Amino acid sequence: MTESDYTIEILSDSSNLIVVEEFINMVAVDFKLKEERLPGLLLAITEATTNAIIHANKKDKSKTVRISARREGDDLFIIVKDEGSGFDPSSIPDPTAPENLLKDSGRGLYLMRIYSDELTYNITPDGTETILRIRLNES
Repeated sequence: MTESDYTIEILSDSSNLIVVEEFINMVAVDFKLKEERLPGLLLAITEATTNAIIHANKKDKSKTVRISARREGDDLFIIVKDEGSGFDPSSIPDPTAPENLLKDSGRGLYLMRIYSDELTYNITPDGTETILRIRLNES
């Protein structure tokens, strides 16, 4: 880990989302993220963390969610890792389809895609990593 790497770990409890928001605010300042990108990043990471707590860890407070941030050149990578068994992102219905527009949930992955420059997943034996790449110096 270099001095530009940050990590926090929270219990799978939605009340811990405020800690995640504070962490992302600190990372954004330290990595000099453009101010106009911060609201979208906060939304994307909150969605990723909420998915980890609710869908992956099933609100099991004995399980954790680990959020880490690192800079690689002009890119900020934020990884949200749960302790769940993984999922197939292509099986998630499109929230912009007419039949899904009025549903109360199902927009998290869509929002993560919109507010990050790249969204990938790494399913491991001990959980899924949701990896968001954010360009720090976009033209």
